[in-house]
Amino acid sequence: MGQKINPHGFRVGITEDWSSRWFAPKAAYGEFLIEDIKIRKFVHNRLNRQPPYAALAVAEIERTPSEVKVVLYTARPGIVIGPKGAEVDKLKDALEDLIDRRISINIVEIKAPDLNAQLISESIAEQLKKRGSFRRVLKQRCDSAMQAGAQGIKIKVSGRLGGAEMARKETQIRGSIPLHTLQANVQYGFSESFTKTGTIGVKVWLYSGRYGEEPNGQDYLTTRRLNAKKMKRA
Repeated sequence: MGQKINPHGFRVGITEDWSSRWFAPKAAYGEFLIEDIKIRKFVHNRLNRQPPYAALAVAEIERTPSEVKVVLYTARPGIVIGPKGAEVDKLKDALEDLIDRRISINIVEIKAPDLNAQLISESIAEQLKKRGSFRRVLKQRCDSAMQAGAQGIKIKVSGRLGGAEMARKETQIRGSIPLHTLQANVQYGFSESFTKTGTIGVKVWLYSGRYGEEPNGQDYLTTRRLNAKKMKRA
């Protein structure tokens, strides 16, 4: 019908699991939801917006009666952990101060960042911020994703591209993007590039095959599904 929907939200509960996995009484639901938003915003600003950039893709949250478990999926786990775990301890203390609850952090490595839509969008946003040629950047990212094993990729950038006076859109497409097929593993990533001339939005759709047929570099997707199943059994 021509309406757009986030591919992850379209598949949640069918082939994808929730990024927040917990149950709460009605009185506490709103408080927990706001805490989740605060945690994700804080972690994103700390790991993706400040050097050294840790290439954080997803922050999943699970709750038990005694603590809040935060699972970070990143392409550069060494930066998040730091020497002898110093950086992850600082992050843990900062999160505990933020929501006043006990926090435990688990870090999962993404072995193929070229097959992650969110990391691709973050990379493009960073290159546009450094005044890179947007057409060349889009072409490079599309080619690298296809070479890594993706079956299709679509990238759209919108804003004052190249510092032009009038905002416009530019789109690059490779392969196929079956957005309406629920069994198709289509990832969606969105980032913003804050340039001197204005904000540029970056959207990425990445199709890596049907569920269970993804390239080997996407082992972290299997890890996410196994974590979700364990939580449900518990």
